[in-house]
Amino acid sequence: SQDKFNATSYDVMAMVIITLEAFAGMWINSFIVSVLCFAWVKKKSFNSNEKILMFLGCSRFWYLCITWVYLFLSIIYPWCFYVHPIPQLFAAIQSFLNFSNLWVSACLSVFYCIKIANFRHIFFIYLKVKIDRIVPWLLLGSALLSLVICILVYNITDEAHCNNLNSTTLGNFWKLSVRMDEHFYPIFFISGFGFATAFTAVIFSALLLLFSLWSHKRKMQTNSVKNLSMDAHIKAMKSILSFFFIYSINFTCLVLTLIYVTKKENPMTFLILVFQYAFPAVHSLILIFSNPKLEKTLLRTLP
Repeated sequence: SQDKFNATSYDVMAMVIITLEAFAGMWINSFIVSVLCFAWVKKKSFNSNEKILMFLGCSRFWYLCITWVYLFLSIIYPWCFYVHPIPQLFAAIQSFLNFSNLWVSACLSVFYCIKIANFRHIFFIYLKVKIDRIVPWLLLGSALLSLVICILVYNITDEAHCNNLNSTTLGNFWKLSVRMDEHFYPIFFISGFGFATAFTAVIFSALLLLFSLWSHKRKMQTNSVKNLSMDAHIKAMKSILSFFFIYSINFTCLVLTLIYVTKKENPMTFLILVFQYAFPAVHSLILIFSNPKLEKTLLRTLP
Protein backbone atom coordinates (compact mmCIF):
# COMPACT_ATOMS: atom_id res chain seq x y z
CA SER A 1 0.00 0.00 0.00
CA GLN A 2 1.03 3.61 -0.43
CA ASP A 3 1.23 4.34 3.29
CA LYS A 4 3.45 1.37 4.10
CA PHE A 5 6.98 2.16 5.25
CA ASN A 6 9.36 0.51 2.80
CA ALA A 7 12.79 2.18 2.89
CA THR A 8 15.52 0.64 0.76
CA SER A 9 19.21 0.62 1.68
CA TYR A 10 19.64 3.49 -0.80
CA ASP A 11 16.99 5.50 1.08
CA VAL A 12 18.60 4.81 4.45
CA MET A 13 22.06 5.79 3.22
CA ALA A 14 20.69 8.96 1.61
CA MET A 15 18.79 9.82 4.78
CA VAL A 16 21.86 9.41 7.02
CA ILE A 17 24.25 11.41 4.80
CA ILE A 18 21.82 14.21 3.95
CA THR A 19 20.82 14.46 7.63
CA LEU A 20 24.46 14.94 8.67
CA GLU A 21 25.02 17.53 5.94
CA ALA A 22 21.74 19.34 6.61
CA PHE A 23 22.19 19.61 10.38
CA ALA A 24 25.84 20.68 10.02
CA GLY A 25 24.82 23.33 7.48
CA MET A 26 21.89 24.51 9.62
CA TRP A 27 24.18 24.85 12.67
CA ILE A 28 26.81 26.80 10.71
CA ASN A 29 24.29 29.19 9.15
CA SER A 30 22.33 29.64 12.38
CA PHE A 31 25.66 30.52 14.03
CA ILE A 32 26.24 33.25 11.41
CA VAL A 33 22.72 34.63 11.88
CA SER A 34 22.90 34.56 15.69
CA VAL A 35 26.29 36.34 15.80
CA LEU A 36 25.01 39.04 13.43
CA CYS A 37 21.81 39.43 15.48
CA PHE A 38 23.77 39.89 18.70
CA ALA A 39 25.99 42.44 16.94
CA TRP A 40 22.90 44.29 15.69
CA VAL A 41 21.40 44.40 19.21
CA LYS A 42 24.65 45.94 20.51
CA LYS A 43 25.24 48.59 17.86
CA LYS A 44 21.66 48.99 16.52
CA SER A 45 22.83 49.01 12.89
CA PHE A 46 23.76 46.70 10.02
CA ASN A 47 26.42 47.36 7.42
CA SER A 48 25.95 46.09 3.85
CA ASN A 49 28.13 43.03 4.35
CA GLU A 50 26.15 41.97 7.42
CA LYS A 51 22.83 42.45 5.59
CA ILE A 52 23.92 40.09 2.81
CA LEU A 53 25.34 37.53 5.26
CA MET A 54 22.14 37.64 7.34
CA PHE A 55 19.92 37.12 4.29
CA LEU A 56 22.20 34.36 2.99
CA GLY A 57 22.36 32.59 6.36
CA CYS A 58 18.57 32.63 6.74
CA SER A 59 17.89 31.36 3.21
CA ARG A 60 20.45 28.56 3.56
CA PHE A 61 19.15 27.52 6.97
CA TRP A 62 15.58 27.16 5.70
CA TYR A 63 16.70 25.57 2.42
CA LEU A 64 18.54 22.82 4.31
CA CYS A 65 15.65 22.48 6.76
CA ILE A 66 13.02 22.07 4.01
CA THR A 67 15.30 19.69 2.10
CA TRP A 68 15.68 17.49 5.17
CA VAL A 69 11.94 17.54 5.90
CA TYR A 70 11.21 16.58 2.28
CA LEU A 71 13.68 13.68 2.39
CA PHE A 72 12.38 12.47 5.76
CA LEU A 73 8.74 12.52 4.64
CA SER A 74 9.49 10.95 1.25
CA ILE A 75 11.12 7.96 2.97
CA ILE A 76 9.03 7.59 6.15
CA TYR A 77 5.62 8.86 4.96
CA PRO A 78 5.67 8.71 1.13
CA TRP A 79 1.87 8.54 0.98
CA CYS A 80 1.55 12.19 2.07
CA PHE A 81 2.98 13.32 -1.28
CA TYR A 82 -0.05 11.92 -3.06
CA VAL A 83 -2.13 14.63 -1.37
CA HIS A 84 -2.67 17.80 -3.38
CA PRO A 85 -0.95 20.33 -3.12
CA ILE A 86 1.93 18.98 -0.99
CA PRO A 87 4.24 18.05 -3.94
CA GLN A 88 3.64 21.42 -5.58
CA LEU A 89 4.32 23.32 -2.35
CA PHE A 90 7.60 21.50 -1.76
CA ALA A 91 8.69 22.17 -5.34
CA ALA A 92 7.84 25.87 -5.06
CA ILE A 93 9.39 26.43 -1.61
CA GLN A 94 12.61 24.60 -2.50
CA SER A 95 12.84 26.62 -5.73
CA PHE A 96 12.40 29.91 -3.86
CA LEU A 97 15.04 29.07 -1.24
CA ASN A 98 17.47 27.54 -3.74
CA PHE A 99 17.42 30.55 -6.06
CA SER A 100 17.57 32.96 -3.11
CA ASN A 101 20.66 31.12 -1.90
CA LEU A 102 22.31 31.25 -5.35
CA TRP A 103 21.55 34.86 -6.16
CA VAL A 104 22.35 36.26 -2.71
CA SER A 105 25.71 34.42 -2.74
CA ALA A 106 26.29 35.98 -6.17
CA CYS A 107 25.39 39.41 -4.69
CA LEU A 108 27.93 38.79 -1.91
CA SER A 109 30.63 38.01 -4.47
CA VAL A 110 29.80 41.17 -6.44
CA PHE A 111 29.78 43.23 -3.22
CA TYR A 112 33.25 41.97 -2.20
CA CYS A 113 34.57 42.70 -5.69
CA ILE A 114 33.30 46.28 -5.69
CA LYS A 115 34.39 46.98 -2.10
CA ILE A 116 37.86 45.41 -2.23
CA ALA A 117 39.01 45.66 -5.86
CA ASN A 118 40.81 48.81 -6.94
CA PHE A 119 40.03 49.87 -10.52
CA ARG A 120 40.10 53.43 -11.84
CA HIS A 121 37.22 53.12 -14.29
CA ILE A 122 34.58 55.80 -13.64
CA PHE A 123 31.70 53.29 -13.56
CA PHE A 124 33.52 51.12 -11.04
CA ILE A 125 34.24 54.16 -8.85
CA TYR A 126 30.55 55.12 -9.04
CA LEU A 127 29.53 51.61 -7.92
CA LYS A 128 32.04 51.71 -5.05
CA VAL A 129 30.50 54.97 -3.79
CA LYS A 130 26.88 53.81 -4.22
CA ILE A 131 27.21 50.11 -3.29
CA ASP A 132 25.80 50.53 0.23
CA ARG A 133 22.60 52.01 -1.22
CA ILE A 134 22.45 49.37 -3.97
CA VAL A 135 22.71 46.34 -1.63
CA PRO A 136 19.13 46.51 -0.22
CA TRP A 137 17.78 46.72 -3.77
CA LEU A 138 19.89 43.74 -4.82
CA LEU A 139 18.51 41.69 -1.93
CA LEU A 140 14.95 42.80 -2.68
CA GLY A 141 15.43 41.99 -6.37
CA SER A 142 16.79 38.54 -5.52
CA ALA A 143 13.78 37.84 -3.28
CA LEU A 144 11.27 39.05 -5.89
CA LEU A 145 12.87 37.07 -8.73
CA SER A 146 12.95 33.97 -6.53
CA LEU A 147 9.27 34.52 -5.69
CA VAL A 148 8.36 34.81 -9.39
CA ILE A 149 10.20 31.55 -10.14
CA CYS A 150 8.53 29.95 -7.11
CA ILE A 151 5.07 30.81 -8.49
CA LEU A 152 6.00 29.61 -12.00
CA VAL A 153 7.35 26.32 -10.65
CA TYR A 154 4.19 25.78 -8.59
CA ASN A 155 1.92 26.38 -11.60
CA ILE A 156 4.00 24.25 -13.98
CA THR A 157 4.31 21.39 -11.49
CA ASP A 158 0.59 21.54 -10.68
CA GLU A 159 -0.35 21.45 -14.37
CA ALA A 160 2.01 18.53 -14.99
CA HIS A 161 0.52 16.58 -12.07
CA CYS A 162 -2.99 17.21 -13.28
CA ASN A 163 -2.06 15.86 -16.71
CA ASN A 164 -0.28 12.83 -15.26
CA LEU A 165 -2.78 11.34 -12.84
CA ASN A 166 -0.83 8.07 -12.70
CA SER A 167 2.23 9.89 -11.44
CA THR A 168 4.23 8.38 -8.57
CA THR A 169 6.06 11.59 -7.83
CA LEU A 170 7.34 12.33 -4.35
CA GLY A 171 7.16 16.07 -4.53
CA ASN A 172 10.55 17.54 -5.31
CA PHE A 173 10.48 18.83 -8.88
CA TRP A 174 14.15 17.78 -9.29
CA LYS A 175 13.07 14.17 -8.74
CA LEU A 176 9.78 14.02 -10.60
CA SER A 177 9.14 10.53 -11.95
CA VAL A 178 6.20 11.49 -14.11
CA ARG A 179 6.42 11.06 -17.85
CA MET A 180 8.74 13.70 -19.30
CA ASP A 181 6.68 16.03 -21.48
CA GLU A 182 6.52 19.64 -22.54
CA HIS A 183 5.37 20.81 -19.11
CA PHE A 184 8.81 20.45 -17.56
CA TYR A 185 10.85 22.14 -20.26
CA PRO A 186 10.00 25.63 -18.90
CA ILE A 187 11.28 24.56 -15.46
CA PHE A 188 14.55 23.34 -17.00
CA PHE A 189 14.91 26.57 -18.97
CA ILE A 190 14.15 28.79 -15.95
CA SER A 191 16.48 26.79 -13.70
CA GLY A 192 19.31 26.74 -16.22
CA PHE A 193 19.00 30.48 -16.84
CA GLY A 194 19.00 31.20 -13.09
CA PHE A 195 22.03 28.98 -12.46
CA ALA A 196 23.95 30.49 -15.38
CA THR A 197 23.17 34.09 -14.32
CA ALA A 198 24.37 33.56 -10.75
CA PHE A 199 27.43 31.59 -11.84
CA THR A 200 28.44 34.24 -14.41
CA ALA A 201 28.18 37.01 -11.80
CA VAL A 202 30.30 35.03 -9.33
CA ILE A 203 32.96 34.08 -11.89
CA PHE A 204 33.40 37.62 -13.24
CA SER A 205 33.49 39.10 -9.74
CA ALA A 206 36.00 36.52 -8.52
CA LEU A 207 38.28 36.97 -11.54
CA LEU A 208 38.21 40.78 -11.28
CA LEU A 209 38.91 40.67 -7.57
CA LEU A 210 41.74 38.15 -7.98
CA PHE A 211 43.30 40.29 -10.72
CA SER A 212 43.10 43.41 -8.54
CA LEU A 213 44.57 41.68 -5.46
CA TRP A 214 47.31 40.03 -7.51
CA SER A 215 48.28 43.37 -9.10
CA HIS A 216 48.36 45.07 -5.69
CA LYS A 217 50.41 42.21 -4.24
CA ARG A 218 52.97 42.54 -7.05
CA LYS A 219 53.27 46.28 -6.41
CA MET A 220 53.92 45.67 -2.70
CA GLN A 221 56.55 43.05 -3.54
CA THR A 222 58.22 45.42 -6.01
CA ASN A 223 58.36 48.08 -3.32
CA SER A 224 59.70 45.50 -0.83
CA VAL A 225 56.70 46.05 1.40
CA LYS A 226 56.09 43.07 3.66
CA ASN A 227 53.52 43.69 6.32
CA LEU A 228 50.13 42.64 7.58
CA SER A 229 48.54 44.07 4.45
CA MET A 230 50.43 41.54 2.32
CA ASP A 231 49.24 38.67 4.52
CA ALA A 232 45.67 39.96 4.35
CA HIS A 233 45.83 40.06 0.55
CA ILE A 234 47.17 36.52 0.37
CA LYS A 235 44.46 35.28 2.74
CA ALA A 236 41.79 37.06 0.66
CA MET A 237 43.10 35.47 -2.55
CA LYS A 238 43.02 32.00 -0.97
CA SER A 239 39.44 32.55 0.17
CA ILE A 240 38.36 33.70 -3.29
CA LEU A 241 40.05 30.73 -4.97
CA SER A 242 38.39 28.29 -2.59
CA PHE A 243 35.02 29.96 -3.18
CA PHE A 244 35.64 29.85 -6.94
CA PHE A 245 36.41 26.12 -6.73
CA ILE A 246 33.40 25.05 -4.64
CA TYR A 247 31.01 27.33 -6.55
CA SER A 248 32.17 25.71 -9.82
CA ILE A 249 31.47 22.26 -8.33
CA ASN A 250 28.05 23.44 -7.14
CA PHE A 251 27.17 24.86 -10.57
CA THR A 252 28.23 21.59 -12.24
CA CYS A 253 26.05 19.63 -9.81
CA LEU A 254 23.07 21.91 -10.44
CA VAL A 255 23.40 21.40 -14.19
CA LEU A 256 23.77 17.64 -13.75
CA THR A 257 20.58 17.51 -11.69
CA LEU A 258 18.74 18.67 -14.82
CA ILE A 259 20.34 15.81 -16.79
CA TYR A 260 19.77 13.09 -14.19
CA VAL A 261 16.39 14.42 -13.07
CA THR A 262 14.53 11.16 -13.82
CA LYS A 263 17.26 8.74 -12.70
CA LYS A 264 15.94 7.43 -9.39
CA GLU A 265 18.34 5.55 -7.06
CA ASN A 266 21.19 6.22 -9.45
CA PRO A 267 24.73 6.43 -7.94
CA MET A 268 25.47 9.55 -9.97
CA THR A 269 22.27 11.21 -8.74
CA PHE A 270 23.19 10.38 -5.15
CA LEU A 271 26.72 11.78 -5.57
CA ILE A 272 25.36 14.96 -7.14
CA LEU A 273 22.96 15.49 -4.23
CA VAL A 274 25.73 14.93 -1.68
CA PHE A 275 27.86 17.67 -3.27
CA GLN A 276 24.88 19.95 -3.81
CA TYR A 277 23.68 19.83 -0.19
CA ALA A 278 27.25 20.20 1.13
CA PHE A 279 27.69 23.55 -0.65
CA PRO A 280 25.67 25.74 1.80
CA ALA A 281 27.68 24.41 4.75
CA VAL A 282 31.14 24.52 3.14
CA HIS A 283 30.73 27.97 1.63
CA SER A 284 29.31 29.40 4.86
CA LEU A 285 32.27 27.93 6.72
CA ILE A 286 34.65 29.70 4.32
CA LEU A 287 32.74 32.94 4.94
CA ILE A 288 33.17 32.50 8.70
CA PHE A 289 36.95 32.05 8.44
CA SER A 290 37.15 34.99 6.04
CA ASN A 291 35.47 37.26 8.58
CA PRO A 292 37.64 38.06 11.65
CA LYS A 293 34.64 38.72 13.91
CA LEU A 294 32.86 35.48 12.99
CA GLU A 295 36.09 33.48 13.12
CA LYS A 296 36.99 34.78 16.58
CA THR A 297 33.48 34.06 17.90
CA LEU A 298 33.50 30.53 16.45
CA LEU A 299 36.88 29.71 17.96
CA ARG A 300 35.64 30.93 21.36
CA THR A 301 32.58 28.69 21.20
CA LEU A 302 34.54 25.58 20.30
CA PRO A 303 35.84 23.46 23.22
